[in-house]
Amino acid sequence: MDVLQSIDTNEWKRLPKEFYLRPNVVKITTDLIGKILVTKFDDKITAGRIVEAEAYNGPFDKASHSYNNRRTKRTEVMYAEGGVAYVYLCYGIHQMFNIVTNVADVPNAILIRALEPMIGIQTMLERSNKTNHAYDLTKGPGNVAKALGFHTSQTGISLLDDTMFIADDGWKYGAYEVIATTRIGVDYAAEDALLPYRFLVKGNPYVSGKKLKT
Repeated sequence: MDVLQSIDTNEWKRLPKEFYLRPNVVKITTDLIGKILVTKFDDKITAGRIVEAEAYNGPFDKASHSYNNRRTKRTEVMYAEGGVAYVYLCYGIHQMFNIVTNVADVPNAILIRALEPMIGIQTMLERSNKTNHAYDLTKGPGNVAKALGFHTSQTGISLLDDTMFIADDGWKYGAYEVIATTRIGVDYAAEDALLPYRFLVKGNPYVSGKKLKT
């Protein structure tokens, strides 16, 4: 059962363009924790609170697709002005939803790794070919994209668009609830694989990867 009736979406404030244009991708990533990612595709609304995200510091980050100013057909969108979607295909299977940040020609991005579902759970289940709502519905970036209906064809769409945006409902996690750790699946990035660029809500069951020791 969806929780739409118990949530006053009129209280949600869509994040402005300026939020994404700031220079510090790590700071933007921390600020995204607790915000709400919303999609409206085919007249179906889905939304979830962001509980895990990873920062990628463009040309200076060996884990980034745009490291050393690499520029390809796939990564060209990373050089756009911040506030647009970057959706790519991983291993030929999983769609991965990212947010482009910073000013034009500075290719920073943030990968959304996990959400806590809020609205449209039945739609998320149908898109994910699942019958029961379990934590794996939106745990991990592939599951997030599947549940919210993201596809590579949406790369470049503005996050000020009605079809996808991020909102603030005033919710904030406590200072000790959000922690920084290393990113997942970037061992190829040598020393940059050790950067604490992954932010998550400690103890949240939707967070991906191995359970962190307390």
